[in-house]
Amino acid sequence: MKVVMGEQEKFRIYTQERECVGTASREEVHKKGYWHETFHFWLIAEIDGEHFLYFQLRSEDKKDYPGLLDITAAGHLLYNESVEDGIREVKEEIGLTVAIEELDYLGVFPYEKEWRDFIDKEHAHVFLLNRKILLHEFTLQPEEVSGVYLVPLDGFMDLWFENQSQTILIDGVIQSMEGKMEASKRKVNKTNFVPHREDFYKDVLQAIISKIS
Repeated sequence: MKVVMGEQEKFRIYTQERECVGTASREEVHKKGYWHETFHFWLIAEIDGEHFLYFQLRSEDKKDYPGLLDITAAGHLLYNESVEDGIREVKEEIGLTVAIEELDYLGVFPYEKEWRDFIDKEHAHVFLLNRKILLHEFTLQPEEVSGVYLVPLDGFMDLWFENQSQTILIDGVIQSMEGKMEASKRKVNKTNFVPHREDFYKDVLQAIISKIS
């Protein structure tokens, strides 16, 4: 399926109760705050007895939240796409080939956020893959993603819900200007992550923990 990129992409728009009421462009959706559908892909792995979440590092060229750590891969569903079609985001953004049948569907999570003049109201379809992927196996879409990091699940939850002023050390890879993947260590705190609402993070993390327990 050929995907037309840009502000004129068309999305289905919804009420808060998920009733479809028409279509609108990406620009309209985020300017007027229409509810729309997105695809969220979370990758988690158990490494040496500890669970780690894979976070992408958003490109500095991104219009919204440049240079911040975010969900492994995510994107909008176009007006003519099914929820399952959202799997394309995983290949496009981080270069992994996975089938929708390999993922656990965690459900739809409503999400609202305003940032500057950007209004985001999503019905987020959240999927999980529990698999160890070596960092050098990722192929990044440079205009979207500049790195991938392993973030300890317990440490991430502490940052958001316990000691919010603490910092943690994370390992990952970043893509150089020449396209090479280079090892990277970063000391991060809560401000280094996309500021999704705490209740959204909490609901999604609880669903992830329930699935891997």
